Amino acid sequence: MYEAVVGQGGELHQNLSSNRNSRPDSQALTDNFGHRIADNQNSLRAGERGPTLLEDFVLREKIFHFDHERIPERIVHARGSGAHGVFECTKAIPELTKASIFQKAGATCPVFVRFSTVAGGAGSIDTPRDVRGFAVKLYTDTGNWDLVGNNIPVFFIQDAMKFPDLVHSVKMEADRGYPQAATAHDTFWDFIGLMPESMHMIMWAMSDRAIPRSFRMIEGFGVHTFRLVNAKGEGRFVKFHWKPVLGIESTCWDEAVKIAGADPDFLRRDLYEAIDQGDFPAWDLGIQVFDEDWAARQPYDVLDATKLIPEEELPVQIVGRMTLNRNPDNFFAEVEQAAFLPSNVIPGIDFTNDPLLQGRLFSYLDTQKSRLGTTNFHQIPINAPKCPFHNFQRDGMMQTLVPTGRANYEPNSLAEAGEDGGPRACPETGFTSFPANAERNDATQKLRIRAELFADHYSQARHFYRSQTRSEQAHIASALVFELSKVALEHVRERVVARLRNIDEDLAKRVAAGLAIKLPPKARVAREPVEMAPSDALSIQKQAKNTFAGRKVGLLFAEGSDKAAIDKLKAEVEKAGGSVFLVAPKVGGIPVKGGTLKADGQLAGSPSVLFDAVASILMPEQAEQLTREGAAVQWFMDAYGHCKTIAHCQGSQVLLDKAGVEKDEGVVPVEALVKTGVRRHWEREPKVRMLA
Repeated sequence: MYEAVVGQGGELHQNLSSNRNSRPDSQALTDNFGHRIADNQNSLRAGERGPTLLEDFVLREKIFHFDHERIPERIVHARGSGAHGVFECTKAIPELTKASIFQKAGATCPVFVRFSTVAGGAGSIDTPRDVRGFAVKLYTDTGNWDLVGNNIPVFFIQDAMKFPDLVHSVKMEADRGYPQAATAHDTFWDFIGLMPESMHMIMWAMSDRAIPRSFRMIEGFGVHTFRLVNAKGEGRFVKFHWKPVLGIESTCWDEAVKIAGADPDFLRRDLYEAIDQGDFPAWDLGIQVFDEDWAARQPYDVLDATKLIPEEELPVQIVGRMTLNRNPDNFFAEVEQAAFLPSNVIPGIDFTNDPLLQGRLFSYLDTQKSRLGTTNFHQIPINAPKCPFHNFQRDGMMQTLVPTGRANYEPNSLAEAGEDGGPRACPETGFTSFPANAERNDATQKLRIRAELFADHYSQARHFYRSQTRSEQAHIASALVFELSKVALEHVRERVVARLRNIDEDLAKRVAAGLAIKLPPKARVAREPVEMAPSDALSIQKQAKNTFAGRKVGLLFAEGSDKAAIDKLKAEVEKAGGSVFLVAPKVGGIPVKGGTLKADGQLAGSPSVLFDAVASILMPEQAEQLTREGAAVQWFMDAYGHCKTIAHCQGSQVLLDKAGVEKDEGVVPVEALVKTGVRRHWEREPKVRMLA
C-alpha cells in the first residue's frame, strides 16, 4: 500500500507508491480541504537548518486543529501544580546578554512555576511513569519571560510537524478511551518503533527520571537551544538548566504504583506542604553557552531537540537561584489559568532555528485562545506582566481593561490636536531579533528536509544508558519489559527491541529475555552511532545528595512505646533537615510510656511508600500483635523492598522477621537513623526484586 522511504535526517516516510499516487485514491493523505500532502514529516524551512516558514499551511492546519481538540482542559500537561516565588541573579553576565535580570548580581523578579505530568488528564494521578513539565514564568521589568521546559533535557521528536502524532499515540487509545496517563500500550510503542529519533528520549522516559520522588527534587531543562544577545548585538547559543538544591531523587516503579493507590495527589501534596511549612524548595539556574564554531565541531546538531550537550564537555555555569515561597491562593485562578508561551522572551534572549521550537512558537499562543476563551487571556492576573504594558489592541471577549480615547491605531497624529496619541515603537530598547540567520544554512532555499546530522538517533541514547549505574540500567530494562509486555502487537515489540540493539546489545538481550522473544535482527541505522564518554551528570544515583534535607521519615509506634525515645529521634531528624510523620494503628491520643501521643496518620492509610525512610519504636508485645496486622507487615516489607533505611528498636525485631527483613547496612538501630537514612540502599535490590 505504501513505500517506506528514509529521509536525509533518518526520519521514516510512508508514501503511496507512484502507480497509486497518480490517480484519486482514498488512501492519499490530504489537508482538510483536499490538498494532497507531499511530506508529513518535515516543516517547510528556509534552508536545511533554517527557520520554519509561516507559509507552511500543512503545519499550520495540523497544529491549529490539534490545539483545539480539547476544551477547556489542556491537551497535554493537564494535571499540574504550581507555586509562586522569586528569582535572584547570583552572577551578572552582561557580556553574554542584555536581559535586564542578568545585568547585576542581586537583581530579583517574581516567578510562578507550574509542574505537570504530560499524558494524563486533569483528574489523573501524580505518579505515573511520565515526563514532568517544568514551566517558569519570570515577571521581569522588561516583560514576562516564559521558560517552558521539562524535567528531561531532550524530547521525542525533532520537528513540530510530528507533535500531534506523538500525543495522539500516547493518549488513550481512540477506540476504547484507555489507558489513562500511561505509555504501556500498543499505539504509543507502534509510533515509537517507527520513530528512531525517539530512542534517546525513550531511555530517559524508561529511567527513574520519569518516576520522581518530588517536584522539589527534579531538574528542569529548556530543552531547546536558545540564543543570548548582548548590548553590542553579539549572539551566543545557550542551553538552560534548573538544578534542584535538594538534589535529584526518584522512586522505585513498584513504589510509584503503590503511592498512586495510597495518595494519588502525592507530588502535589508534597510541594504544597513543604512550602506551607516554610521548607522552600529552590533551584539554581545554569547555562551552557557556546558559539557557532563550537557547535559546528560537534558530532550532533545543536538544533536537534532529541540531543543534549554533555556537561563534561561544556560545564554548566550557575547564574541565578529560584526559590518557591508561596502557595497559590486559588488553584483555578492561578494554576489552571496560567498560560505559558515559549514566544514570551525579553530583550537579550532569542530563538534559534530548532524546528521543534519554531512550531511551539506558533502553537502555544493559538492554544491559549482555545483553553481560556479569549485573546485577552494576558489580562488574567497570573498571566499579566508586573511591568506596564500599552498597545493598540482593543475589545475582544472578556475585555477587562477600559482604554480611553480614540487612538487605537498608529501612525496617528491625534497628539497634535491635544489628544492622547498612544504608545510608539522603541527601536533602541525594544525587542529586536538577532539579525544573522546563517547557522550553516542557505536561507534562499525552501525545503521540507532535515539536516544530515539529525539522522544520528542512537549515539546519545547509548550515551545515556551507559552513563547509568548497574542498578539504573536494570530499572530501564525492567521498565521496557513492563511497557512492552502491555503491547499486544508482536511486531511492534520486536521492532522496538531491534532498535534497542543499536543502543546497547546487553540491554536488547535483557528486554528480549524479559519478553520471552527471540532477539530480532538489528534495525538499520540512518547514520552510524559515535562513542561518547559516560557522563555522571546523567545518573541520578551518581549525583545523589546524601542529606536529610527535604526528606520525610515514617515512625511507627503503638501503645506503650517510649515517648522520650520518639521525641529524641524526632528532634535528631528535624535537626538534620528532615521531618517525622508519626504512624500508629490508631489515631488520636494513644497512651505511651511517658504520657500520651497523637499519631499523624493511621497505619493502613499511611503506607511506607509515602516516606523516604522508616523507623519503629515498639514494645515487644505490641510488635507481636502487629505481626497479625497485614498493613504493619507490608509496611516493613515495602520499605525493605524499596531499598529504604529501616531503623528499629530491639522490640520490633519480631515484626521485621515476619516481614522478611534481613540484616544489611540499611537495617539499623534507631540510633543510627540520621547517619544511615540519607540514602537508598540499592545494593539490596537483587535480594528483593527480579529485574530484567
